[in-house]
This record gives sequence, structure tokens and C-alpha cells, in this order.
Amino acid sequence: MTAFEAAGLTRSYQLEGVTVDALRGVDLTIGDGEFAAILGPSGSGKSTLMHLLGCLDRPTSGVLKVGGVDVSTLDDTRLAELRNQMIGFVFQSFHLLARTSALDNVALPLVYRGVAKTERRARARRALEAVGLAHRLDHRPSQMSGGEQQRVAIARALVGDPQVVLADEPTGNLDTRNGEEVMGLLERLNTDQGVAIVLVTHEPEVANRARRQIHVRDGLIERDVA
Repeated sequence: MTAFEAAGLTRSYQLEGVTVDALRGVDLTIGDGEFAAILGPSGSGKSTLMHLLGCLDRPTSGVLKVGGVDVSTLDDTRLAELRNQMIGFVFQSFHLLARTSALDNVALPLVYRGVAKTERRARARRALEAVGLAHRLDHRPSQMSGGEQQRVAIARALVGDPQVVLADEPTGNLDTRNGEEVMGLLERLNTDQGVAIVLVTHEPEVANRARRQIHVRDGLIERDVA
């Protein structure tokens, strides 16, 4: 099964009565187990593409299949279920709940699946152990470094056993050492567990860690290099 299939994908917005075409007809397939980087300058459409792949937005036209499912056939509830079951997210700004422990931050996606509290906390514990944070289970984000917070975010992305992890500038708020650690962790998830990784970045050195580079400019794929 492919993770994503897009054909003629467009996304337009109305801004003060003016139509802005963020994506202008994207054809893209990302298979299971791939490690791909999406690159492009500011305003190129790379973040819009990420939001569509992550089912955080809907295309204006074209076909988008996520895990073989045409998203146009889903209502908002089913779309949210597909997103929760198939996709894990890692964001530049971590998006952790400030007053909540690492353990409960990681367990949160399982709440929406109706997983019992004992089971979801056990799974969250295993996810944090997998990213090297067994000693930080009860710490809040303010008690952790940026690199540790990003590892909590990766554990949260993984706790639901997703088919793919979407990472939006995952090293953008980290220093070089912590950025290296996070990229190494993503690489191991890809090679050891077969999780597909799709990351958005403007940093060539980060993109070079991926096995495929998808260059976006002016709402189109300019180059797709394996």
C-alpha cells in the first residue's frame, strides 16, 4: 500500500477578495517505508502540501488518497479518524501541553481512540523509552530541553503505530547537537521500524539525510530526486 497518492492536487485560498493558488496541480506518490524531504523557499507551497497530506486541510481540486483511501469520500469525523490512525505529527514548535507530563502528552492521541487509561499510559511509557526518555516520564515541557521536548513529540507521533510520520521543520528550533540527535532518531525509526518519514525543511543539510528530495516552487513540484 502507498502512504500517499496525489493527482492534479490544487489548493486555493481567498485573501481579501483575491484568489491565491498555493498548489497548482501536484502529482506525487509516496510509498510505505520511504524517507522523503519536501524542500522549497518561503511561499512555495511546501507547508500547504504537508497540511493536505496530513489531512489537516482539504484540496480545492484533484485526487488525494491517504493509505489508499480517497479523502474526498470522507466526512470530517472519518477524516479525523484516518489522521489519528495512520499519521503521526512532529512540529517545529513541539505543540506539547505545558502543564502536562511527558507521559500524558504522549498518551493524548490514544484518548481520541478510546484506549483505556492503563493501556494508553503503558504504551506512552514504551514510546518514551524508545526515544531515550524513560527518566523523564513525569516531567513537564518546561523542565526539559528543546531536544528532549522534540523527542517527546516524536514519541507522541509514534504511540499510535502510524504508517507515516510527517515532520514539519523538526530541527528548526534546535541547536546542532540536538538537531543531529532528532534526525538520527527519525532515521532509525525509518530503517528499523519501517515507518515512512516525510519532512518539510528549508535546510539542505537536513534534506540530505533523506533518501528522496521533493523540491517545490510556485505551487508545483520542480524536481523529485531519489
